Amino acid sequence: MLGIKQEDDTRDSKKDGWIGPAPWIETPLPGPNAKAVIERDERYSSPSYTRDYPLVVKRALGSVIEDVDGNRFLDFAAGIAVCATGHCHPKVVAAIEEQARSLIHICGCDFYIPCMAELMERLSQLVPGGRPQRVFLTNSGAEAVEGAIKLVRHTTRRKRIIAFQGAFHGRTLGALALTCSKAVQQDRFGPTIPMVSHVPYGDVDAIENGLFKYQVPPGEVAAIFVEALQGEGGYHVPEPDFLPRLRALCDKHKILLVCDEIQSGAGRTGKWFAYEHFGVEPDIVLMAKGLASGMPLGAIIARDDVMAWPPGAHGSTYGGNPVACAAALATVELVQGSLMSNAQKLGLRVEDTLKTMVERHKNLARPRGLGLMRAVDVVSKRTGKLDPKGRATILQNTFERGVILLPCGESAIRFCPPLSMNETQLDVGLKIFDEVLEGIG
Repeated sequence: MLGIKQEDDTRDSKKDGWIGPAPWIETPLPGPNAKAVIERDERYSSPSYTRDYPLVVKRALGSVIEDVDGNRFLDFAAGIAVCATGHCHPKVVAAIEEQARSLIHICGCDFYIPCMAELMERLSQLVPGGRPQRVFLTNSGAEAVEGAIKLVRHTTRRKRIIAFQGAFHGRTLGALALTCSKAVQQDRFGPTIPMVSHVPYGDVDAIENGLFKYQVPPGEVAAIFVEALQGEGGYHVPEPDFLPRLRALCDKHKILLVCDEIQSGAGRTGKWFAYEHFGVEPDIVLMAKGLASGMPLGAIIARDDVMAWPPGAHGSTYGGNPVACAAALATVELVQGSLMSNAQKLGLRVEDTLKTMVERHKNLARPRGLGLMRAVDVVSKRTGKLDPKGRATILQNTFERGVILLPCGESAIRFCPPLSMNETQLDVGLKIFDEVLEGIG
């Protein structure tokens, strides 16, 4: 036995099933069965895939993942913030099974689907402010960004778009023009769509007093795309006045404000949308990831006077697929029922723990985040500078102890577990992370 058996109260639900205690490491990682799959995969897969760990998943439930060799892990990544309700939540599974028995697919652009109509209604009601909203459903976050680019240009009859340094909005060619996270994501793919400008995240003055003064006439700008809490760029929380000032700037110049809530939405920050923490109302909201608990679904939610394009202006064969819509309806119910408040409660627990760790470990700095969207930087003990190699060591050692974490930004570690995680699981995972830091010395 290579790991430590945890007590049974780390289980996700006594009545909904249990795949065993976690963490539970029985073999060296990767184990023999995992090695066979990895060898087969690497023979045929695109080399563009990035794999953080040699983890070959057999099954998962709640916040526990089991690999093909019987090793079990606590999941502090949730499929990159996708599995909001946890892995295979029984209510989500039941909704998928019921829908699949009656209708798996028909194109929502050509015909009407009851669950699609219901979901669009529910999503329109989630946006604060009480103004009428309309919804376009996509397959992914990148597709939502692509559609939003077309929408803002169509509505405003302007072409220019502003985004922020550190932003991640997707990898398809239009979304990639807005993405400004890592140079490798742009390498050899240009030219992307033109007339996109980037400024430092959180800096409204760079737009008003820099971009508008020297490069971009504000009357030509269709929209500003922003993450209310920046995701892949490092889980950065802006200053409290950033989004209000950005909203005022957009109002001044009749520019549309688009909030990308693809990673931060669906209750992850303790509110349905991260922008709600800052008291603003965007013109367009983009969702995906946690919206359907793992089923491929994204959404563009916009004021009805903004989403006024004619039939045929945009479409999707699979967007609004009935099985994905059924999963999303179950997800919305669960998140609103208790999981959003759980994210808020557990998020404060993570915040307090990371602050304590930063005081004790000189290789950690700048704990930050909202709800269950938290991060901390790994830095050099000697210089205090960001330390990507040190981060890689910490992540690998934590994985070998049975806890899955992911990087973000240049040198940060993110904590984005399922919103359904319980306190014992959270504390066990954080304790192991702390022990790894102690062991590194």
